[in-house]
Parts: sequence; structure tokens; C-alpha cells
Amino acid sequence: MKLIFMGTPDFAVQTLDALVDAGHEVVLVVTQPDKPKGRGKAVQYSAVKTAAFAHGLEVYQPKRIREPECIAYLRTFDADLMVVAAFGQILPKEILEMTAYGCINVHASLLPKYRGASPIQWAVINGDHTTGVTIQQMDIGIDTGEILAKTEVPLAPEETGGSLFEKLAQAGASLCVQTISHIQDGTVTRTRQDETQATHVGMIRKQMGDIDWSMPAVQIERLIRGLSPWPSAFTAIDGKTLKIWKAAVLPGGDHTQAGQILTADKRQLIVQTGEGRLSLQEVQLEGKKRMTADAFLRGFQIEAGKQLGK
Repeated sequence: MKLIFMGTPDFAVQTLDALVDAGHEVVLVVTQPDKPKGRGKAVQYSAVKTAAFAHGLEVYQPKRIREPECIAYLRTFDADLMVVAAFGQILPKEILEMTAYGCINVHASLLPKYRGASPIQWAVINGDHTTGVTIQQMDIGIDTGEILAKTEVPLAPEETGGSLFEKLAQAGASLCVQTISHIQDGTVTRTRQDETQATHVGMIRKQMGDIDWSMPAVQIERLIRGLSPWPSAFTAIDGKTLKIWKAAVLPGGDHTQAGQILTADKRQLIVQTGEGRLSLQEVQLEGKKRMTADAFLRGFQIEAGKQLGK
């Protein structure tokens, strides 16, 4: 099938690779414009742009996909179908209806649950046992289109946002190829979403990682995993930022103020929360590398009773 592919981050790369490997003719790859990154402000390609060049595919990077000249340019490719995976711009009706089979989207949740920009992280943060990928026929709403296919993916007990990202990217790539086959042979099924079951999630912001120690330990531990590797969960200690990469929930505790360090010996760093205790297992002090709690305690003097947070 003759395809236009739209995507930007790492999540979309596996789908692009799978479409090429399946023998589809990807006539154009549309991705977000290059952005400067780092202190030197060097221009960095999106992950999809890098992958597209590796396949020898043509790349298009419009600032606003809904501009008339962009829409006209897409028409010149006379594609059969558009495939969208984490592109990063809202598509107008003119693009959604441009091709014979419209636009399909690889969405990293079991729609209608977790419509929106960050379903992967929220599945971990909310303590879900199962999530998955949905292939939807795109319409003018945000993740409101008819469902063409779904596949479930279980979450491991220590699942992070990063590890789940990889699982869902792989599952989405495979499901997308299968769904296109069903579209081609006319066997695809279409199911309207149940609006009464719809939930929405917004963008993940860096400030979400600032730990509120009054929360229960269970919730804080899930937040730490869900925001790993980005933006990461963090707190403050002696005026410096302390990122927390891994923690374990401990039962019990006392009536000590939430955020107070209960134990800081050579082996353990235990903090009181609003409900239960949290053992910090992997941390990273501002300007230092990531390390285990015992390694951190050997090089950083901390006393029990110290308060974490601002």
C-alpha cells in the first residue's frame, strides 16, 4: 500500500520500520521540525527523521501541518493511507479525509481510556496492571475515532515509563501492520468508542516530578517509576535537587512529619511519607551520577531527622 507516515519520537520509529519491512511503499515521512538542543544549541533530528534517512525515505517537516500549502503538498503524493504515531500536531479534516482509507493512528492505550498525550506514563502512575495499544481511524476529535484493533500488554511489578514505552512501541508496530492487512483485504472491523468510559490525560510536565511527601508511599513509588526516565521524580535536600530513580514501599512508620528521613545509615535511606515509608534505592544528586543509596550515603553525609523537599 502507498503510505504517508507521520511521527516524531522514538515510539514511532518501530512502526515506521515495520511498515517498510512489510513491503509498503512509504512515499513520504512527515515529522516535527528540527530543534536545537544542549548548551551548544546544535540542531538535533527527530528519531523518526533519523530512521527515515536510514531507509532512504523523503522527509517533510512543516511547522504547521494545517497550512494550505502543506495540505496541497501532501495531496501530490496520491497516497492510499496515512499512518500517524505520536506526530505532535493536530491534523485538519482536509488531511484526515485526503486518502482513500483516511488516517489511522497508533495510540498507546486501550481507548477510550487515556485519550491524550501521555498514556504510557499514566498507566504506571495509576498502578494499572494492564494497558495496551489501539489502532484507531482518526477523526476530528482527540483520540475519538473508531477502533480498528486493540492488543493488551501487561505491566510488570517494577515497570517504568521507559520500559513500558518499549513494550508498547513494539506491540503497536506489529498491530499496525496487521491492521493495514485487514484494511487491504476488507476484513477490518470498526467499533465506536464508548464515551461513558473515556478518560483524558494531558502532557507530562517537569514539575510533576516534584515529590509531595504527604502522599502515600505506594503512590510516590508509582510516580517515581512512571516518570522514569523523563522527567524523573525529584526532591530537594540542602538546597540541591535529588532525583529518585528507584524506591521500595515499606509498611509501618510513625507520626513523624512526611518527608523526614527516618534512617540514613551506610545501607539504607528511608523516608516517612503521608502513609507508610519509602526506601530510596537509587538516587542522583544534582551534578553527580546516578548511584545506589548505599553508595550515595558513603559520599554524602545525611542525618536522620533531615527534612526533604522545599
